[in-house]
Amino acid sequence: MEEKKIPYKTYLDESEIPTKWYNVRADMKNKPAPLLNPGTLQPMTAEELYPVFCEELVAQELNNTDAYIDIPEEIQTFYKMYRPSPLIRAYFLEKALDTPAKIYYKFEGNNTSGSHKLNSAIAQAYYAKKQGLKGVTTETGAGQWGTALSMACSYFGLDCKVYMVKVSYEQKPFRREVMRTYGASVTPSPSTSTAVGRKILEEHPGTTGSLGCAISEAVEVATTTEGYRYVLGSVLNQVLLHQSVIGLESKAALDKLGVKPDIIIGCAGGGSNLGGLIAPFMGQKLRGEADYRIIAVEPASCPSFTRGKFAYDFCDTGMVCPLAKMYTLGSGFIPSANHAGGLRYHGMSSTLSQLYHDGLMEATSVEQTSVFEAAEQFARVEGILPAPESSHAIRVAIDEALKCKETGKEKTILFGLTGTGYFDMVAYEKFNDGVMSDYIPTDEDLQKGFDGLPKFPGNV
Repeated sequence: MEEKKIPYKTYLDESEIPTKWYNVRADMKNKPAPLLNPGTLQPMTAEELYPVFCEELVAQELNNTDAYIDIPEEIQTFYKMYRPSPLIRAYFLEKALDTPAKIYYKFEGNNTSGSHKLNSAIAQAYYAKKQGLKGVTTETGAGQWGTALSMACSYFGLDCKVYMVKVSYEQKPFRREVMRTYGASVTPSPSTSTAVGRKILEEHPGTTGSLGCAISEAVEVATTTEGYRYVLGSVLNQVLLHQSVIGLESKAALDKLGVKPDIIIGCAGGGSNLGGLIAPFMGQKLRGEADYRIIAVEPASCPSFTRGKFAYDFCDTGMVCPLAKMYTLGSGFIPSANHAGGLRYHGMSSTLSQLYHDGLMEATSVEQTSVFEAAEQFARVEGILPAPESSHAIRVAIDEALKCKETGKEKTILFGLTGTGYFDMVAYEKFNDGVMSDYIPTDEDLQKGFDGLPKFPGNV
């Protein structure tokens, strides 16, 4: 195919929006380890999970066998508001880098929530409404998930209670106000409105919070309030399932162009975007149909893949959730307050953790000043202000493209642009003013989190 025939933007037809989610676990030889009941250390049953999650979402969470799961028609209809999202050839970035690499990115910021999170939010709200619930509770870090869920709940007429990590609540007031505009209540976490929040504040006075703290509060409220369930924006198998629309559309668009990526790059916090982007490509790799180099990019200040331990751990700081086997920094780990973006979770998706542990993907960590350097370079040449989370992937995509320049090798790179950064201007301001700093936890810092890992035979 001649170079000039490849457009800047490739859109699928509306009829090509996926009608089924792809469940990568069905093709995994080594399945993700099951969630454990922290009291009995036995695998959680569906019945034990029903008080926390919607019943159909529990079924999706535990489904390791069905490769494809039908997307309900009402969700398909909603997806048409903003899907298919564009696959963009980064010609301007390639020219600025003077690289022989071909760079593509899947842009998920073209909806009101400004991120990929809406793909799962609308699905989880749909199942809550179908079950006849009054509302849902959740946590949010940088605010993208809370924004997406408040939008989805508004669409289905559900109440939405959001516990927002305190440092983000204070740094991102406009993200908070979008949630409130959609009808959600937003509480800075940890708060004094829950028992677990009060306990965390007592043990960690003045803490700026973490996703683990916010999860604990949201779960407590869901399990003690009639007609409510808890929903999560990342980490869980069900969320990666819903986000597979990203990868399915990416692959379909690349196939239409006759292009096969050599390197696929995604930012990694809990795993929702990365898992969604790589899903069909990883499926091919697992089935032996094709090979790809897959890179997870995480912040150096919260390095669960690159410096964490592969062990069972609590999913929350308050230790009220099931145990998940994942790469973790310990449920008590709280990222430094200077960490500007999301990607703040102490652990990583069990599905992605198993794939990484089996050597099917690699991981790297990057410092936030270098991330914002890449974000600014990208914004100036590609015309999109990227979210700090997405900019982790941009950083490594640029680095890989520059390696191609050094070696003279032409490679095709695909990365996920998870959303826009218009609510992250405090962080951009700090970077532009030269006051943004990098924080890399010491081994001693991390050991404090590891010391809190559950102690039982075979774990740590």
